[in-house]
Amino acid sequence: MHAHFYQPPREDPWTGEIPEQPSAAPSHDWNERVHAESYRPNAFARIPSDDGERVANNFERLSFNVGPTLLSWMEKADPETYGRILEADRISREALGHGNAIAQAFHHTILPLSPLREVRTQVRWGLADFRHRFGREAEGMWLPETAANDDVLSVLIDEGLRFTILAPSQARRWRETDGTWQTPPVDTGSPHRYLHRDGSGRELALFFYEGEIAKAIAFEGAGKDASRFLDLFEAKMTDSPGRLIHAATDGETYGHHQVFSDLGLAYALFVEADRRDIGPTNLAAFLAEHPPTREADIVGGEGSSWSCAHGVGRWYRDCGCSTGGEPGWNQAWRTPLREALDLLKDVADEAFERLGGELLTDPWAARDGYVDVVIGVRTADELVADFQSRPLDKGQRDRARQLLKLQQHAMAMYTSCGWFFNDIGGIETVQVLTYAAAAIELLRELGQPFPEREFIGILEQARSNDPEIGTGADVFLRIERA
Repeated sequence: MHAHFYQPPREDPWTGEIPEQPSAAPSHDWNERVHAESYRPNAFARIPSDDGERVANNFERLSFNVGPTLLSWMEKADPETYGRILEADRISREALGHGNAIAQAFHHTILPLSPLREVRTQVRWGLADFRHRFGREAEGMWLPETAANDDVLSVLIDEGLRFTILAPSQARRWRETDGTWQTPPVDTGSPHRYLHRDGSGRELALFFYEGEIAKAIAFEGAGKDASRFLDLFEAKMTDSPGRLIHAATDGETYGHHQVFSDLGLAYALFVEADRRDIGPTNLAAFLAEHPPTREADIVGGEGSSWSCAHGVGRWYRDCGCSTGGEPGWNQAWRTPLREALDLLKDVADEAFERLGGELLTDPWAARDGYVDVVIGVRTADELVADFQSRPLDKGQRDRARQLLKLQQHAMAMYTSCGWFFNDIGGIETVQVLTYAAAAIELLRELGQPFPEREFIGILEQARSNDPEIGTGADVFLRIERA
């Protein structure tokens, strides 16, 4: 069972603190609330036993990823739970030879919609964060919303990853080695080899999860009942050797989206599974013993994902996918929101490359390395010293730091949650526009022109479904004036 645990960055980019979010009441903010309902309960699951109570760590028997921005917050907010997650990976390495944890692309950006250079940086930042926290190289990576295309999968291969997880609907075709191409459905019981598009023969293993099980857990409450949970897996078991029965859901399903399912999961993993002699594994351990014998290609075009029936439309157009909202609401605001942020990103990139090129030997390599500053491995001054093209004075060092911070904000603008929900006035979209405001402020401090009138004009086309909210321009200007 793979669980994808994630929260978007919620910190104010100027203070580094999360402002109060009234919709998360009685908690201060949504990180605190979801943590209390899901992350900590899964790390300290209390199972009744003959001796009274047993405290289990669900992460020890789950394949899992935890988003870098969530782990960064958790490390400070609840070091005890943070430590239990890291410990679970160590325990699984001892038991299976491979850890349960896999990495995640850093900012939860929808990678098929990003330029290739951005994809590489998001993957490299995710790998660096994983290495820093878990003390080892990641074998697999979770793609945000499982969003993928050929370019994205090729980058994973380039960066040394062995596997990723996709929805079964993302398979376009498959075949036995040197066999004839077949149309889906694809066999979810075995990994499939995906070959790099450059013809080099380099490969990545694709694990297509079992959709029926995932649906029952995520949307039908199967996680609350340990017997039903394991019945789903047993129903797919056959006498064929080397088959894997696996599914993937949001980790927040367990306790946050579905109350008490964290306890159902614990009972399933630590009591009922043992009673039925069902052994949990993880994808890296399974792959080591059962390398792919089949090949697969993925759905082409703009890309595909697990949470949009229209590919990746949910993150740039009114495709019909949304969460919540009132009858008659639309998400036409998504397109101008992305267009406005793309305009800002282009300006930020041009300034970074031009000004950074005067100070740094390789500005884009320095950006890749800046993750070490973000996660606290080294200071910005140390990073600049490593990449400076010549000895820099204090003003030049300050300028280099501003340019790197500009890129951090400009990448954070594309956190997928900004487009996922029903209206531009939601806290997730306000957050990505807050990063935009911080990026624009840095451009001004750097003395770089920015076409703000054009930017605001595009945001004016992003109309909220709530007349009191107005447009994206109104939302942005309220942030700037705060």
